[in-house]
Amino acid sequence: MELVGEIWQGSGLRQIEVGQLVMLGICLLLLYLGIVRKFEPLLLVTIGFGGLLSNIPGVEIATGDGLLHLTYRVGIETGAFPLIIFMGVGAMTDFGPLLANPRTLFLGAAAQFGIFATLLGALAMTELGWAEFSLKDAAAIGIIGGADGPTAIYVAGQLAPQLLGAIAVAAYSYMALVPMIQPPIMRALTTEAERKIRMVQLRHVSKAEKIVFPIMLLLLVALLLPTAAPLIGMLAFGNLMRECGVVERLSDTTQNALINIVTIFLGLAVGSKLQAEQFLDPSTLFILVLGMVAFAIGTGCGVLMAKLMNAVSRQAINPLIGAAGVSAVPMAARVANRVGQEENPQNILLMHAMGPNVAGVIGSAVAAGILIMFTS
Repeated sequence: MELVGEIWQGSGLRQIEVGQLVMLGICLLLLYLGIVRKFEPLLLVTIGFGGLLSNIPGVEIATGDGLLHLTYRVGIETGAFPLIIFMGVGAMTDFGPLLANPRTLFLGAAAQFGIFATLLGALAMTELGWAEFSLKDAAAIGIIGGADGPTAIYVAGQLAPQLLGAIAVAAYSYMALVPMIQPPIMRALTTEAERKIRMVQLRHVSKAEKIVFPIMLLLLVALLLPTAAPLIGMLAFGNLMRECGVVERLSDTTQNALINIVTIFLGLAVGSKLQAEQFLDPSTLFILVLGMVAFAIGTGCGVLMAKLMNAVSRQAINPLIGAAGVSAVPMAARVANRVGQEENPQNILLMHAMGPNVAGVIGSAVAAGILIMFTS
């Protein structure tokens, strides 16, 4: 009986608290969304499982010298994991549609307005006494509007590490819910005639253009905004490996093995920050709400920018592709294409939407650099 008593005293069942039970339920929900509903499974499965490990009493893997805590310190605190993933995104992304129609850069830029609007919203909540967000906290929350998980994690790790868990879950959840969130906003801001607009075929982009572009992008952004250089630099390097044609082995490794390995440890490390004492806080609810607002504003601004461009341009743009200005590559572009085909099955918008989609990735990285520069 004494042995049984010792086992019971040291068991997680005896030590578990209500908050940890709640978080275990939330983490199981993340696993359900990733496995059953297939919402961003690469991240939600790893984040959810990391969260389970971090909320079981007596398990030290997410604290002290535990593997997940050490992984967090090495990969998240230093910013290494998000930057490596950005390199992988660059290696997997074709910048051709953006180069073929440079005007779509404005759509990607407009979609970043949600980031700064939400930053102001978070500060307004603080002024009203509803929450206690510092300027750095507000900047980290606002970046959710870019719908770019690695960028959100990078900025949160730099500016508000205590909010990393909530920001990461919000960013990847809204990325996963793009097919549900965006279409109602897109339809509300466009007419049937606008959704039926057919765009001219994109011009062919030469290999030389594709090689020169990432180099020029890095030099231009880095010289004007050095704080954005790490994100833009890794994105540009990954894309250069893809396009130059002389380092196929490196490009293949970056697109597959490397990004997959880093994704595993990134998700587990983020999940280690879903501990009950950090996550179950009123500020978490505000972060989730503000993140949704940021994402909705970004989507709407991209659509409205396309409508504005149509008012001053002879060459029509289907406003639906403006919603792809958020950084959820390529999901947002697919959603724009699907909504367009609902009105006209012959209207193929996918490659046109990839232009603002790629521009959104660049725009979110630039926005991150601006936030870090002015709040650090």
